Amino acid sequence: MKIGIDISQVAYPGTGVATYTKNLVENLLQIDKKNNYVLFAGTLRQRKIFNLSGWNPDIWPLPPTVLDFLWNRLHVLPVENLIGNVDVFHSSDWTMPPTKAKKVTTIFDMVVYKYPQTSHPKIIATQKRRLAWVKKEADAIITISEASKKDIVEILGVAPEKVKVIYLAAGEEFKPAGPKFSHPKPYLLAVGTQEPRKNLVNLIAAYKKLSTKDLDLIIVGKHGWGQDAPVAGVINLGYVAPGKLPDLYRGAKCFVYPSLYEGFGVPVLEAMACGCPVVTSNVGSLPEVGGDGATYVDPLNVTDIADKLAHVKRTGREMAQAKKFSWEKTARETLKVYEALA
Repeated sequence: MKIGIDISQVAYPGTGVATYTKNLVENLLQIDKKNNYVLFAGTLRQRKIFNLSGWNPDIWPLPPTVLDFLWNRLHVLPVENLIGNVDVFHSSDWTMPPTKAKKVTTIFDMVVYKYPQTSHPKIIATQKRRLAWVKKEADAIITISEASKKDIVEILGVAPEKVKVIYLAAGEEFKPAGPKFSHPKPYLLAVGTQEPRKNLVNLIAAYKKLSTKDLDLIIVGKHGWGQDAPVAGVINLGYVAPGKLPDLYRGAKCFVYPSLYEGFGVPVLEAMACGCPVVTSNVGSLPEVGGDGATYVDPLNVTDIADKLAHVKRTGREMAQAKKFSWEKTARETLKVYEALA
């Protein structure tokens, strides 16, 4: 069987979609020696990222805006014209190209429908165009939590049996043993793309309500869109190379992730795998991911967030919860979807 995968989203390191695509492909190539993989990447300026992967993808000088126009708006230029014939094609979360192959796509969440005020208008428009074609043409939809499946079935109106839940995981580099981030004071840690959905405004307000002054808040993540959250009295490191994240988790007093909505929430598992206590939201997929290894808050209640941060302690359940997930399992279950279609 010949399997095509759009890996274009790898060009945006530090995002959940890039982490998913990179780990999925790496593990598929490792576990599956029977099938042939053709990897497609559309990018204008990020060729170096794909060339460094060692995957030898077909790279085309087609930026996301052009592919959105061709595939989501006009729905022309079959992907076979770029990569040749394949039996199964797994599209990215940005475009849905026409193809004669069996069509698989991953939908991470329904944020553009449920919480449009937390997304950029261009992202909303692109995703809605793409999802219209997914609803019409996809042979199988992969999503990353039962919470997301429920939203997809209700909002898109697709048959539940077409939607397969396959969980994500933390990478093997996230473990309790290893160096810790050197910082002069104990610190709380927040990790994620800095955008309204991550709820940094309420997190910072909660941090300022804490009585102790001997505790810093460190925010890590590339800037997404919207206004920057107020950072007076907060340490904003911005984008940090993935190799440095385990050190930050291991050194933190607590990892806090009060997101308004997530399809999954990989940073929760990354922190747990490093043995770091987690405070996260009680909405969407996050209780599904954190299980009994996390402390939960109402993300809209600043006082609740502050109270939980003041009393959070390491429970010992964090690592046990993280071990329930693995990228190899993600790849094996995804391969079953491909094989069932072919």
